[in-house]
Amino acid sequence: MSTVHSSNTIFGHPRGLVICFLTEMWERFSFYGMKFLLVLYLTKYHLFTDVQGLDVLGSYAGLVYALPVIGGMLADKYLGMRKAVLFGGTLLVFGHLGLAFEGTQATMVDGVLHQDEFALKIFYFSLALIIVGVGFLKPNISTIVGKLYAKDDPRRDSGFTIFYMGINLGSFLATILCGWLGETYGWGYGFGLAGIGMLFGLATFTWGQKYLEGHAEPHEPALLKEKVFIGINREMVIYGVSILFLSVIWYLVQYNHIVHTTLNIMAGVVLLWLIWFLSTKCNKVEREQMIVLVSLTIFTVVFWALFEQSAASMTLFADRVVDRTVVGGWELTAVQTGGLNAMFIFLLAPLFAWLWVFLSKRKWEPSTPVKFGLGILQVGLGFGALVIGASMPDESGKVALIWLVFAYLLHTTGELCLSPVGLSAVTKLSVPKVVGVMMGTWFLATAYSELVAAQIAKFAAMDTTGGVITDIGAAVAKYSEFFTDLFWIGLGFGVFVLLLSPLLKRGMHGVH
Repeated sequence: MSTVHSSNTIFGHPRGLVICFLTEMWERFSFYGMKFLLVLYLTKYHLFTDVQGLDVLGSYAGLVYALPVIGGMLADKYLGMRKAVLFGGTLLVFGHLGLAFEGTQATMVDGVLHQDEFALKIFYFSLALIIVGVGFLKPNISTIVGKLYAKDDPRRDSGFTIFYMGINLGSFLATILCGWLGETYGWGYGFGLAGIGMLFGLATFTWGQKYLEGHAEPHEPALLKEKVFIGINREMVIYGVSILFLSVIWYLVQYNHIVHTTLNIMAGVVLLWLIWFLSTKCNKVEREQMIVLVSLTIFTVVFWALFEQSAASMTLFADRVVDRTVVGGWELTAVQTGGLNAMFIFLLAPLFAWLWVFLSKRKWEPSTPVKFGLGILQVGLGFGALVIGASMPDESGKVALIWLVFAYLLHTTGELCLSPVGLSAVTKLSVPKVVGVMMGTWFLATAYSELVAAQIAKFAAMDTTGGVITDIGAAVAKYSEFFTDLFWIGLGFGVFVLLLSPLLKRGMHGVH
C-alpha cells in the first residue's frame, strides 16, 4: 500500500480530494442550475404546454443518466479519467453557454403560437452537448476519488462523504443563484451562470492535475496513439465519433417516445440476459443474491420516479400555487425551493451517519431492504404534506410554503435512508464477474426512473395562458388530487417492501 506523505495532504486527506470536490461541485452547480430552470423556461418563455415541457425534461434527464455508462467504459479502457473529464467538461461549458441564447420570446396571436425555431434548435443542441459532456465527466470524477485512497485506507469513507457534500453544495448554490438570476433578470442569465460555474470547474481540474498523483491517466497511452481510421489515432476517433453522436442526441431529446422505447428495449434485453445468467451461471446463493439485487433495482426506480418530481411537478406547483414569501417580505423563486433538498442533506447527513453507527453498535441497524422500504415510505409521506397544505389555502387561494418545506424534509430523509446503500448493494450482491454489468444496469434504472418521473408529472399537466394559470383554485385542486395519488403509491410500495424485507434479507445470505 502506498503511503501518502503529510505534505501531500490537507486536513488529513489527499490534496487531490479538494480538486475532485471543487470540480464536482461546479459540475453539479451547472447541472442543477439548468435542470430546475428547464420546465419553467420552456412553459413560460417558449410557451410549451406542460406535457411538451415535461417530455423534454424526461428525455434530457433519462439520457443524461444513461450515457455515463458509455463514458465510464471509454475512460476505463482507453482515455483515462483526466482526458474524459476535460473533454466532457469542455462540452458542458459550450452546452450551458448555448442555453444562455434565449432568442425571441414566443407569442400567441389569434390562437396561433409563434416560436423562435432557430433559438429552439440551439437549445436542443445545447442539451445534447450537456448530455454527452455529463456522460464523460460524471462517472470518472468519482472513480478518481476512489483511486486516491488504498482499499483498506480508513479515510476512504470520510473522503467520499466530503466529496458527496461537494455535490450538494453545488446543487444548493445553483438553485439559489441560477434560480434567482433566471427567474428575476432573464433565463439566459441563469443558464449563463451555470456555464460560468462549469468553466470554473474545468479550470480547477486542469490546474490541479499535479495533485491527482497520476491516477487519472490512461492505463495504456500507446492504445490512444494507434492509427485506427484513415491515419487518425484512436483518441481523436473517440472525440470525433462523440461529436458526431451529438446529432443523434439532438434528435432524441426532441422525441420523448423514442427515448422511452429505447430504454424499454434495453430493459427487456437486460431482463432476458438476467434470466439466462441466473438460470445457467449461478449457484443457489448467487442466484438468490442477484434476485434481491434486481428487486432493489426495481424499487429504486419507484423511489426516484417519485423523488424526481422535484424538478417537474413540484417546481410547477411551487411556481403556480405556493405563496413563497419568507421573513421580511422576500419572495423565493420557484427554482430556489428546489434547494431545500440540498440544505436538508447538509443538516441531516451527519446525523444519519451517526445514527447508523449508533444502531449498528447495538445490532439495531435496519437491513438494506428495510432502508429501501423506509425511503419509499417517506417520499410518499412527503406528498401527503403537500395534500394537507393544499387543503388549507390562504385568502388568495395559495398554499403556504411550509408544506413544501415539510415535503422536501421527508423526501430528503427518505433519500438518506435509500441512496447511500444503493451502489454499495450492487458491489456486494453482484456475482463478481458481472459487477460492471450490474452497475451499468443500476445507472440505466436511474435513467429510466427520470423518464418515468416526467411521465407521471404529466398527470398534473394544466392548460395555461402565456405560461400562467388563470384559476388558482382549480390548479390547487388538481395538484391535490395528483399528490394524493403519489402519497398512496409511495405508502403502498413502502409498506410492501417492508413486508417483503425479511424474505429479501434471507436472500442476501449474510451480506449487510
